[in-house]
Amino acid sequence: MPADIHHQAPRLNATRVRQGRWGQHIFAILVISTVLAALARFGAWAFRSGDLASVEHNNGVKTPAEASRYNTDQVPARQTQTPAG
Repeated sequence: MPADIHHQAPRLNATRVRQGRWGQHIFAILVISTVLAALARFGAWAFRSGDLASVEHNNGVKTPAEASRYNTDQVPARQTQTPAG
């Protein structure tokens, strides 16, 4: 017996056909993809966190003599006279 290919399907307009439906499977995909994206972002941050923690790895001073080179005298801010008048 041949398949009936000439049955009448309900007619829908183009706007109705293009509308998506919210279902549990769509919500689950959104939640799972968001969680995976957050895990990937955290993993990338954790992988490079040592590099992000310091600007330059080899510039730490080891002795007080080295540290004294970076000590500058503090000078008070210059005050200007306010014009009278």
